[in-house]
Amino acid sequence: MSDVSYMEKLLDGVGVEWLPLSKILVRTKGTKITAGQMKVLHKEGAPLKIFAGGKTVAFVDFGDIPEKDINKEPSIIVKSRGFIEFEYYEKPFSHKNEMWSYYSNDDGISIKYVYHFLKLNEPHFQKLGSRMQMPQIATPDTDKFQIPIPCPENPKKSLEIQAEIVRILDTFTELTTELTTELNARKKQYNYYRDQLLSFEDGEVEWKALGEVANIKNGKDWKKLGAGDIPVYGSGGVMKYVDTFAYDKPTVLIPRKGSITNIFYVESPFWNVDTIYYTEINTDQIIPKFFYYFIKTIDMMQLDTGSGRPSLTQAILNQIKVPLPTLTEQARIVAILDKFDALTSSITEGLPREIALRQQQYEYYRDLLLSFPEPRKAKPNVEVAA
Repeated sequence: MSDVSYMEKLLDGVGVEWLPLSKILVRTKGTKITAGQMKVLHKEGAPLKIFAGGKTVAFVDFGDIPEKDINKEPSIIVKSRGFIEFEYYEKPFSHKNEMWSYYSNDDGISIKYVYHFLKLNEPHFQKLGSRMQMPQIATPDTDKFQIPIPCPENPKKSLEIQAEIVRILDTFTELTTELTTELNARKKQYNYYRDQLLSFEDGEVEWKALGEVANIKNGKDWKKLGAGDIPVYGSGGVMKYVDTFAYDKPTVLIPRKGSITNIFYVESPFWNVDTIYYTEINTDQIIPKFFYYFIKTIDMMQLDTGSGRPSLTQAILNQIKVPLPTLTEQARIVAILDKFDALTSSITEGLPREIALRQQQYEYYRDLLLSFPEPRKAKPNVEVAA
């Protein structure tokens, strides 16, 4: 598996025919259903999955939509609006009618092989979609897309090659799925312990309003600052690096507008823009990292001002009640949560790093196995002067 010569041997001397997707797979339609109807019909554990845009899905009973709209073949679902991507699904399903899907009725074509090739080319379709005000593609964009079929003169050998490519690539995707499942379980465990450690009975500890233990500070414009190595934070994270810092002590950054659930803990010097606050924390009463872990337990969307774009005001934040166990107890809780956080959140250690490595391996072998010589383009007609 690790020997590149194995792949070279697999594909050595193999001819390839490029065919439009519509020539090798069957395109299917979805069902006429709204997001509201999906919400009403949804039943946990129901056997039929209905796909909408993004990650929106519903599980319904077979009788909830017309029989003609149900797909029962292993298929590639084209998510054609918003974030454009392909999804492979083997169980009975349907999808909203602005989407479409494909299945194979040809014994010489592996649907999973085509799926991996389309995943390789997702950036192509995303670029096509970006030309529209709302990113989207149309059925001709996929129907006309060329798919390489190895060894077309020998369907049996072609299918064997396709199946071996799928086997290799599925090995990595299955590993990634297993690791992701494990990571999600660890995150649930982490959230459980975090909530347990940061839940206190009435009278067990003193509680104070945030405004009594910290000063919330606005950000400033950074555009006139010089380039450097000081990170500039906005509500989405680091935006740029400059030569000046606004604050250089451990703090918690809380978005003022935009992605108000993106809360950051920062220990090194930084600059913050006007869409995110920083906090001057009274360390005689509360450890900054303890405050960070505590505020992560709060649903910030419940504090939104409701003004349209998600927003938080200093007045609202100042009223948040914060528990104040002893500094020794705070340090003990931080040490425990740091261990869980390193396992679930750090890209340099633990499961996230392992998942990233497996994904890199998958993409490496996918590129290697699916890089067939592209079809020759016909030369343009040239008029010769008489």
